Amino acid sequence: MCKHILNAQVSIRAPCCKRWFDCPECHSENANHELMRTSEMVFACKKCKKTFRKDLTDYEDEDEYCPHCDNHYVVEAKTPKAALGVEGDDARIDNRMIKDDRVKDQAQRSIYTQDNLDERLG
Repeated sequence: MCKHILNAQVSIRAPCCKRWFDCPECHSENANHELMRTSEMVFACKKCKKTFRKDLTDYEDEDEYCPHCDNHYVVEAKTPKAALGVEGDDARIDNRMIKDDRVKDQAQRSIYTQDNLDERLG
């Protein structure tokens, strides 16, 4: 899982070392060489776990979707934001204190809530 882009929809195969990374920053952190630029990229969809190739020289709007499951993988990147007022380590190393926008807060249910009291009591 990428700590730079929270909503990464695909993994990218680096053409230089043939390893899979979620973003170029992950490649630069884990590899000891520069990322080689190419016009054809190999992607692995995180939804259906299938790989596909895209030629970036004639890239169009319909190429923003996985050809196997129609997952829209070209989305605006959500990057982690450090919480204010919380003292902690570097958020790029330990990101447990960063709120993840992908996880929705669930409304807490309790028998003591005062909502719809007349319906519950009869």
